[in-house]
Amino acid sequence: MSSARVDYIAPWWTYWLHNFPHINLRFQPIDNSFQPEEENYQQSLIFLGCVAAAGLGLNLLLLAIYLSCLCCCHKDEEEESKKPNSCCVTWSAVAAGLITCIAVGVGFYGNSETNDGVYQLTYSLYNANHTLGGVDSLVTGTMGSMKSGLHQHLARLDEIFATRGDYVQTLQFMQQMADNVIKQLLGLPDWEEAKVDLASIADQTASIEYYRWLTYLLILILDLIICLLACLGLAKQSRWLLTTMMVFGVLTLVLSWTSLGADLATAVGTSDFCVSPDKYLISQTKGVIGTDIVHYYLYCNQTLSNPFQQPLTIFQRSLTTMQIQIQGLLQFAVPLFPTAERDLLGIQHVLNSSEASLHQLTALLDCRGLNKDYLDAMVGVCYDGVEGVLYLCLFSTLAACAFTVMLCAIPRAWRQIACRERDYDDIDEEDPFNPRARRIASQNPNLTNMHSFCSYSSSMGSQNSIHPPAPAVSNAPVSEYMNQTALFGGNPRYENVPLIGRGSPPPSIYSQQYRNRYSPSMRATYLSMTEEQIRHFGNDFQA
Repeated sequence: MSSARVDYIAPWWTYWLHNFPHINLRFQPIDNSFQPEEENYQQSLIFLGCVAAAGLGLNLLLLAIYLSCLCCCHKDEEEESKKPNSCCVTWSAVAAGLITCIAVGVGFYGNSETNDGVYQLTYSLYNANHTLGGVDSLVTGTMGSMKSGLHQHLARLDEIFATRGDYVQTLQFMQQMADNVIKQLLGLPDWEEAKVDLASIADQTASIEYYRWLTYLLILILDLIICLLACLGLAKQSRWLLTTMMVFGVLTLVLSWTSLGADLATAVGTSDFCVSPDKYLISQTKGVIGTDIVHYYLYCNQTLSNPFQQPLTIFQRSLTTMQIQIQGLLQFAVPLFPTAERDLLGIQHVLNSSEASLHQLTALLDCRGLNKDYLDAMVGVCYDGVEGVLYLCLFSTLAACAFTVMLCAIPRAWRQIACRERDYDDIDEEDPFNPRARRIASQNPNLTNMHSFCSYSSSMGSQNSIHPPAPAVSNAPVSEYMNQTALFGGNPRYENVPLIGRGSPPPSIYSQQYRNRYSPSMRATYLSMTEEQIRHFGNDFQA
């Protein structure tokens, strides 16, 4: 029987998923045949979801260990070690962003493929339901016309032809043919139950697929938004934004592992059905439709005989015989019994409509229509559907990896931002070289201007207004200093005069305060700017 199957071949990934270990919750291996009503088989699918839950727990445990180690390690990092750490955070953020973009692309493709496969399944189910509904409607309509319409016409004709025994025998023969037609129609399978089941299955499948598609679409958009906001928080060095994205990242990580478990169980269960769908369908239709009929529609080849051929042939012959009898009565009985013409024409109309129904019924019962719907459904489920679910599994895995990397990078970035702000807080805000003090001064122009230690008392005032304080410490007399300057061929400039009478502290005191307050790099900057300022005021003084 399997050798006759040439139209449907299960794809290789369904066999790969079908060979997954099927273990119930008691850790006992079970048969991998598709049996959704069996408790052990249901437990084997639940076990796959539990495996994904175990992966989620392990992932969260590793993240907790990493964060604990990061919080416990408070060693002071040197300036050389800060650059590699910042590069590590940057590359981690880049890697998480790239993996998230790839995962979202794979997820969109998988969601679309799954939706296409389920849509093809529901479309085929609706087509099959329409075919079976048409068969049921034709059978019911033909039987009704034979039982009611034809019977009424024959009863009236029996009264009209009461005096003619040969005509009455012809009417009795037609009644036997009509009963034979009804008997053949009753021998056809009752499609009403199967039709209702297909319609309900299609409706439920379409409803579930709509919510599944919408849920995955929202998850994909949420993953993309969280990734973009996390990158924005790293770029803007926003601690509250990074903290918020870390919370959402944990929630998205849980969603990723949950969807992975659901998709894996769905893919394995669907693959078990796709490997041998005939066996399951025959078991489900047992007691409703004959096995020979199910085989006829599942395989639909020339070696199998049509199980409806005999009843349809008897139906056709009975209608032909009745039409011949009606033609004879119209030709010979109407001249003698004119009142019988109306009923004879009514019987002829019933026979003509029954013959039209017979042709439609023959076309609908042919295996090619339902077999095409069956193959389309199998291709939609086992090719597009299972393939799309596998892509969704890949999306969930990539998303879990991306958000794991992101959750590892965000705490390090948050710590670097905190260290950088602490370094700024250690600098005196009254320091004119502090960038924060400059920003505050630019934002608040009404604040009192800060004077440098080496500034002149009044750059716009005359020299007579200068009231220098008494020198506390002097390493050399002014005259000696001026003489040394003239000895080397230079004119005594104001910039070479000791800082006496200029509103600045003595060099020794100034140096001690300066060393205690500023770092070596800031001290060099401070001295260079002071010399330029002194040189500027010295030139003004000589002029």
